Amino acid sequence: MMLNSDTMELDLPPTHSETESGFSDCGGGAGADGAGPGGPGGGQARGPEPGEPGRKDLQHLSREERRRRRRATAKYRTAHATRERIRVEAFNLAFAELRKLLPTLPPDKKLSKIEILRLAICYISYLNHVLDV
Repeated sequence: MMLNSDTMELDLPPTHSETESGFSDCGGGAGADGAGPGGPGGGQARGPEPGEPGRKDLQHLSREERRRRRRATAKYRTAHATRERIRVEAFNLAFAELRKLLPTLPPDKKLSKIEILRLAICYISYLNHVLDV
């Protein structure tokens, strides 16, 4: 069995055997002689590939170790990097919009994120003071 980000059943104990799964109707179960994947001479149709742990190898791992291995896949890292890129772009866009609302001299002065936040705090305080007067 391959570990990837879509494999969530590894964290849960198995609830039924392969022969009860309903795949026997599709030819995936044991044949009339009982020598299919669920039969006495069966097993899985193919074993794990080299470097790919089998299900029994994963059962002794802790939940944290299974999660760590799942996160080590290239597919997971690519998806995570994409999500992070979108998050950072939204974060920077929010700062740019906040920056447009703050008065500075000169108006196009480049400010760091912390400067934008501090200036926004001061500006909000000033506006509250103006409203209170």
